Amino acid sequence: MKAIVLEKFGDVENLVEREIEKPVIKDKEVLIRVKAASINPVDVKVRSRHAPLAEDLAQYNPLILGWDISGVVVELGNEVSQFQVGDEVFGMINFVGHGKAYAEYVAAPADQLAVKPKNITHIEAAASTLAALTAWQAFDSYGKLRTTDKVLIHAASGGVGHFAVQIAKHIGAHVTATSSASNRDFVLGLGADEHIDYKTTRFENILDDIDFVLESIGGDNFQKSVQVLKPFGSIVTLPSGHTLEDEMAAQEKKLHACYFMAVYSSGRDMQHIASLLEKGIIRPHISHVFRFDEMRKAHLQVETGRTIGKVVVEL
Repeated sequence: MKAIVLEKFGDVENLVEREIEKPVIKDKEVLIRVKAASINPVDVKVRSRHAPLAEDLAQYNPLILGWDISGVVVELGNEVSQFQVGDEVFGMINFVGHGKAYAEYVAAPADQLAVKPKNITHIEAAASTLAALTAWQAFDSYGKLRTTDKVLIHAASGGVGHFAVQIAKHIGAHVTATSSASNRDFVLGLGADEHIDYKTTRFENILDDIDFVLESIGGDNFQKSVQVLKPFGSIVTLPSGHTLEDEMAAQEKKLHACYFMAVYSSGRDMQHIASLLEKGIIRPHISHVFRFDEMRKAHLQVETGRTIGKVVVEL
């Protein structure tokens, strides 16, 4: 089968297409013929060895990046009963671990998958995995977003952010979202109630009664976000970068804070995502679709940090 192998950590030139053996599945796995794979910022950070996960993956040869897939089941493990050959499925595979999604075929634990809704394409399904799971788990597992909560979502036009706005509105929250002015209409179109241009407005100067913050910027944005939360409010942060002093300030305010959220593979959560997609409650925005042999271009696009929504590679 074809696969994109990372020959060594570094620039995109180290992503090289190779012919390798198809994976052999275990009893609780299925073999998937991949139709589309999503590219995330973590892919870029691992490739360039700027993520702790890179050190864990350095042991593998060949090392194949990627975790987000949508495709067709072509083989079943001996203990798999929830799927049949021919089923269209999607999911985030073995995160955090060796997902091996940049390939024609992927061996995936059956309990990390969900059936792809018929009303979306494989490209849309692949886009609705890691980013959608992160937003869902932030509000459902790491924090508990409640109906009538006031939530502040940073980077609302990005991969996680644009799903988070839609999910928060579905839950019933009042959503204030930050992005650049150029993405204002896009963010409001997702359902946000209020928009703040982070380039021209200091959100910490105009907000003071927020129940929940989804923080995805890093640096001093954590401390600023703590300032706008009500006592006993919640903050879930995706990147690291805050200081011990910031954490102490959050604790003094008696906040429910998750200082670093790590999304995890979950078939049960993927089924929730599938239901939301099937009902049209959430929809991925896909800004770029690349061919499999354009993987380097896909990485460069994600590396800009300016992608609206998601980047997907089609096989």
